[in-house]
Amino acid sequence: MGSDTSKSKKRATQLTEEEIQLLLKNTRFNRKQIMEWHQGFLKDCPKGKLDKKKFIEVYKQFYPTGKADKFCSHVFKTFDTDNSGEIDFVEFLIAISVTSHGDIREKLNMAFNMYDIDKNGKVDAKEMEQIVTAIYDLLGEENRKGENSPSKRVEKIMNKLDLNGDHSLTKDEFINGCLQDDFLKNLLAPNA
Repeated sequence: MGSDTSKSKKRATQLTEEEIQLLLKNTRFNRKQIMEWHQGFLKDCPKGKLDKKKFIEVYKQFYPTGKADKFCSHVFKTFDTDNSGEIDFVEFLIAISVTSHGDIREKLNMAFNMYDIDKNGKVDAKEMEQIVTAIYDLLGEENRKGENSPSKRVEKIMNKLDLNGDHSLTKDEFINGCLQDDFLKNLLAPNA
């Protein structure tokens, strides 16, 4: 039994050729860069996995004045594509590649996946309001009354982007709407 544990631990920290090929295909990094990122990842995550607590701890450093927990939880779920409760190196590097080198559509696609909390392929007003509220918390937005309230913001966004009137946004409605409106793009996907 002890050898099984060490074997699975070893697997999580070593990069297989299959994983390298997957990353070469799905990121904008070359083999040398992938290996360098992997070494850095293992320094921060010696077990080869990044748990939610550590992820939030690191993310909070970028937003010291805001409340990052809610937003970080949504980002974590988006990066944790296999829903394991941990981010492995492959998930991590694909997310880094999209957020830092991805084109606008890739970034908007990732943003949509974050907004689609229940993973049903659509974003409804309730889901969007949760994310907008989390963004307000993250950025320390104090003015949440009237037209600037999360619910009013979401109502305006839904009215503008929900082209088929079904009270939810498809990925196409979300991405195309953001591409046509810089204000919405900056609000809904600030890094796009």
